[in-house]
Amino acid sequence: MPWTKEQMAKRGAAEIPAGSIVNLGIGLPTLVADWLPEGHAWLHSENGILGMGPFPYEGEEDPQVINAGKQTVTILPGGSVFDSALSFAMIRGGHVDVALLGAMQVSPSGDLANWAVPGGKIMGIGGAMDLASGCRRCVVMMNHATKEGEPKLVAACTYPLTARGVVARVITELAILDCAGDAFTLVELADGVSLDEVRRLTGAPVRG
Repeated sequence: MPWTKEQMAKRGAAEIPAGSIVNLGIGLPTLVADWLPEGHAWLHSENGILGMGPFPYEGEEDPQVINAGKQTVTILPGGSVFDSALSFAMIRGGHVDVALLGAMQVSPSGDLANWAVPGGKIMGIGGAMDLASGCRRCVVMMNHATKEGEPKLVAACTYPLTARGVVARVITELAILDCAGDAFTLVELADGVSLDEVRRLTGAPVRG
């Protein structure tokens, strides 16, 4: 059976070393926070938070405390807020240890496309370009294929690129794969998913 979103998030949390500074992208990566032990890591948001906490309970929301996806969040004891210029200086200076991002396409060489689909509605690149190129390790969490069954792990990205050669690992509902230059390398399969199935839905070679 393919992994659920929660199972994917649990595996994403396992990518985060203790004491690290982590940025969680919009979408699937935000679920990773639910699987991090208290005090394990410092969550960073590019709009200017370090020490971001869980979502608030209903009725306790503060509309001035939001993450980069405009969701209301909390700030843990010891956390801090600052302007976006300082936040991006942290990212560009290599002070974010891990970024977990969503994606539309990833290639075996680690190229990332995650901000625009040709012909589709463009929401803006946000902080993805800075995070992808500035973080020390970039992990992507995404569905293995589109709703139409087209591969999202491809030999070469055809969508507008966010950054080249930045993705180290990809977590999908079918498998965990590393970007190895000329192919994806299998790290782990979801229970009941075969390597042949992963290869059939991947637009690039997969080494077992």
